[in-house]
Amino acid sequence: MTSIQRITESDLDEWTVLWRDYIVFYESEVPDEVSRDTFRRIVADEELHGAIARDDDGRATGIVHWLTHPGTWSRADYCYLEDLFVAPTSRGAGAGRALIAHVRDWAAARGLDKVYWLTQEGNATARALYDSVATHTGFTHYEISL
Repeated sequence: MTSIQRITESDLDEWTVLWRDYIVFYESEVPDEVSRDTFRRIVADEELHGAIARDDDGRATGIVHWLTHPGTWSRADYCYLEDLFVAPTSRGAGAGRALIAHVRDWAAARGLDKVYWLTQEGNATARALYDSVATHTGFTHYEISL
């Protein structure tokens, strides 16, 4: 059974492995100093929040990070699930679903209006899970890098 806990300082080594694998999965790069700062902000649990999934043997199998922000269509804030990653060897065992449920429950307990996230269109494995726990809104993501 998957257990979910808030990310703490003692999770650094396992978080780093999962974080790097996540970045590689998306064929991207994040400078080490940014990764260190990201972990520090997640552990501070103020603006960025994070949780880690563990299997029955206590091995870290996945991570999730999220943040909140005000919305213009609601009086309540929104929760943006920014990063979700499950190690390939652990996929299909419920860690992704449990991590999403953790964020959903966290947001509901704080009276937020919704949880939302993005994924790549071609990420069929993740999208199969997402389609089972959320509503696909049909929106397309655009961005301008600065």
